[in-house]
Amino acid sequence: MKAYLSRRYRLSASHRLHSDSYSPQRNQAVYGKCNNPYGHGHNYLVEVTVSGVVDPVTGMVCNLGDLDSFMRRAVVDRFDRANLNLDPDFQGRVPTTENFCVELYAIIRDGFPHAKLEKVRIEETSNNFFEYAG
Repeated sequence: MKAYLSRRYRLSASHRLHSDSYSPQRNQAVYGKCNNPYGHGHNYLVEVTVSGVVDPVTGMVCNLGDLDSFMRRAVVDRFDRANLNLDPDFQGRVPTTENFCVELYAIIRDGFPHAKLEKVRIEETSNNFFEYAG
């Protein structure tokens, strides 16, 4: 019996949307106010969905404590109050929320062995959210 577990985490981070491949004028045209040289921040809501066979003894897909501990260590502690542009994984890559979603998916997929990662969803604002399912 396969079941799904989704859990939410909150973090705040800043970024500047800017591509070194573009001129300053093209960056402004593509990214608008998000190209501000000083960056801007978001209060992100990160939702992680994992799946697996329900353990007959525990009745769970995975232990929430294990998931919370991993997410705190690998994601929240790393990215909360951080400038995404300065993170090594965003060197040479525009830190859009789409790319942030893909990056978090890879971190969780490669580091959390207790359940299968189904998707990562990031809510950037009340109107914008992004999902990546591998």
